[in-house]
Amino acid sequence: MFEVFKKEILELLRDRKTLFFIIALPMLVFPIIIALVAFLTSQAGLKAEQQVHTYYIVNDEYAEAFSEQVFYHKSFKKYQGDLKLDSVHALSKAVKLGQIDVGIFIDSDPRESIKIGQQSQWKVVFNDAKAINFTFNRINELANTSSHAVRSNALLELGVEPERQQAVLKPIVISKVDTADKRENYGEKLGAFIPYLLLPLVLMGASYPAIDLGAGEKERGTLETLLLTPVTRSELVLGKFFTVLASSIACTLITVASLAIWVSIATRFISIDVITTAFSSVTSWDFLLIFALLLPVAAMLSSLVLAISIYARTFKEAQNYMAPLSMGIFVPIVISLLPNMELDTTTALIPITNVALAIKEIVKGTVDYGFIGLIFIASAALAALLLICCVRWFNKETVLFR
Repeated sequence: MFEVFKKEILELLRDRKTLFFIIALPMLVFPIIIALVAFLTSQAGLKAEQQVHTYYIVNDEYAEAFSEQVFYHKSFKKYQGDLKLDSVHALSKAVKLGQIDVGIFIDSDPRESIKIGQQSQWKVVFNDAKAINFTFNRINELANTSSHAVRSNALLELGVEPERQQAVLKPIVISKVDTADKRENYGEKLGAFIPYLLLPLVLMGASYPAIDLGAGEKERGTLETLLLTPVTRSELVLGKFFTVLASSIACTLITVASLAIWVSIATRFISIDVITTAFSSVTSWDFLLIFALLLPVAAMLSSLVLAISIYARTFKEAQNYMAPLSMGIFVPIVISLLPNMELDTTTALIPITNVALAIKEIVKGTVDYGFIGLIFIASAALAALLLICCVRWFNKETVLFR
C-alpha cells in the first residue's frame, strides 16, 4: 500500500495542472475575492455618492425653504426643460422615460395643513431598483428639516417652549440593548458564506487527482499492470485513496492558511467595517479548528470521488460525473443558510451542513465544543463508511472493467 501511495504521489507532483488547482488556486482565491469585493464596493458607493439627480417639484411654492435646500444641494439639479408636470402620474411617466431622475409632489402647504389638524402629503417619485440609492434618504432628510421647523413654530404658537417640545412629541423613548457583540452580529451574516469558499475547494483538491487515478488509469491501460503486481486490491485502492486524501488535505491546509493570512491583511489594511469587525477577534486556534473540521470532510469527499472515478470508463465520463457532485455539495451549504438554522444535536449529524454551521459559529465566536466533537465523530464515521464502500467497489470485476 505504501509503495502504491509513493508512486501515485510522485506522479501527482509531476502534474503541473493538478498542482495549480491544489496549491496555486486556493492561494489566489481569497486575495482576489477580498480585493474584488473591496474595489467594487468602494466604486459603487463612490459612484452613488457623486451622482447628481435631475429633479422636478410640483407645487414648490408650498415649501419654499425645502425647494431652496434641494436647489442648492450638491446631489440635485433642477429640471430645465419645457415639461409641465402636475401630478404623481405625470412624474412617474417622466421618471420612466428618463426625463427626470426624481419627482416630488407636494399636495398642500404644511403650515396651513397643521393649523387644521392635517398632514401635508409629499410623494417622492423615483426608480428604487438599485442596491445603493441615496435619493430618497437625501430628500427625506431635507423634508424632515422643513417638517421640524413647521412643527416647532406650531408648538410655539400653542405655548410649548422649545426645551419641552421633544418631551411632548415623544414622551417615551425605547432603546435596544443587544446582548450580541458586533463580532457575533457580523459573523452571523459573513460567517455563513465562508463554507461557500472552503468546501468546494476541498472537493476540487480531491477530484482532480481522483479522476486521473481511476478513470485515467483505465483510459491509459495502466490499471491492468497495477493489478498484476503482488499487491492486494484493497491495498491498491487504499494507496490511491490516501493519495487523493493527501491532495485534498494539502488543498484544505493551503485554503485555510490562505484565508487566515489574507483576512489578517484585510483587517489591517482594508477599511471594510464588516470584514474588520467579524474577523478581528478570530484567532489562530479558530482557523486550526476550521481545518480540523474539514479533515473528515476531505476524507469523505476523497472516498466519494475515487469511487466515481473507478466506476467511470474514461476521463471525460468521470468529469461528467463530477459536475453534478460539485453542484450537489452546495445543497447542504444552502440548508445551513436557511432562516433560524442553528447548530444543535440534529443538525450536527447532517453531512456538510454541520460543518458549514460550525464554521459560522466559529466566526461568530459562539462555538460549542461539544457539538464540534459530535460533528467530527459523525463526519469521520461517514468517511469510514464511504471508504469501505469504495474498497468493495474496487473489488468488483463488473465495476472495474465496465
